[in-house]
Amino acid sequence: MTTALYRRYRPETFAEVIGQDHVTAPLRQALRSGQVNHAYLFSGPRGCGKTSSARILARVLNCAQNTAEHPTDTPCGECESCIELATGGPGSLDVVEIDAASHGGVDDARELRERATFAPARDRYKVFILDEAHMVSNQGFNALLKIVEEPPPHVKFVFATTEPDKVIGTIRSRTHHYPFRLVPPDVLVPYLAQVCETEGVPVGSGVLPLVVRAGAGSVRDSLSVLDQLIAGAGDSGLEYESAVALLGYTPASLLDDLVEAIAARDGATAFSVVERVVATGHEPRRFVEDLLERLRDLIVLAAAGDAAGAALGMIPSDQLDRMRAQAAHLGAAELSRSADLANAALTEMAGATSPRLHLEL
Repeated sequence: MTTALYRRYRPETFAEVIGQDHVTAPLRQALRSGQVNHAYLFSGPRGCGKTSSARILARVLNCAQNTAEHPTDTPCGECESCIELATGGPGSLDVVEIDAASHGGVDDARELRERATFAPARDRYKVFILDEAHMVSNQGFNALLKIVEEPPPHVKFVFATTEPDKVIGTIRSRTHHYPFRLVPPDVLVPYLAQVCETEGVPVGSGVLPLVVRAGAGSVRDSLSVLDQLIAGAGDSGLEYESAVALLGYTPASLLDDLVEAIAARDGATAFSVVERVVATGHEPRRFVEDLLERLRDLIVLAAAGDAAGAALGMIPSDQLDRMRAQAAHLGAAELSRSADLANAALTEMAGATSPRLHLEL
């Protein structure tokens, strides 16, 4: 039984955390200078590195090579503490990770407060990582307030949350807040390509942008999608057609045919595309979502021309050539009108009993 990619490739140092330089750079500087706060708040979307960074911070703080005379921002990976906290390691008694979603009540907070008063079993610090911290009740936060405000010298807190506004202000104001962000495609695509190379899996043109789109900027979600594609791949590796089918996207050929039918005002061809969408089992609402995204890309091409590359992401060159021709033929005004119609249809299809009817109209 294999381990999931997102677990195998969990970063073990701040240098391995991708797309979060605005967080890791000041954190590493604080560690190098020995200016470590007693409590941190890591916030941001799911799967962007909050909990992993909290674990890395705990590794650095308790690393045997990290001393008051020679502070470091990188765990050595060789001492007992680093080995215990490494990916796949048994964990450390002095690093306590708590799922606040199931341990967020006032009694749980009181128990944590009592545990924090005890000295570490072996390491320098006892580090408490509260995942999903926004799930702690107000009473629970209030029970923690005193020890978060004035903790023993051996205690550090890291709160990780997707909803920092739900962490009460009295706790939030006593932490150093680091906001994590979704990882942009130009960072995530090369990273996934490196993962595929390490795994020895060939990747077809245009596959990784689909994975990034499905992952929506989350590294963990993108790795999960990639893991699914790799599991179902044959000897030829990851192929574009298979990825489109498995992820539920509309084949580019259907979108091309409909856009070109709109440009030519060819109603017969447009309705034949709808027939093909239904006949091949594609969900009409998903087709309209993909059409709207295609129209958005064409509007960008029509407005920005050759400078549109950064806004479009990584599109295969042959597909990009077809899209340039479509954008030039339709023009920005017609594309904008078509996008408005597609957006209206998408809204009307929510909960509709006959989504095909809305697609045709």
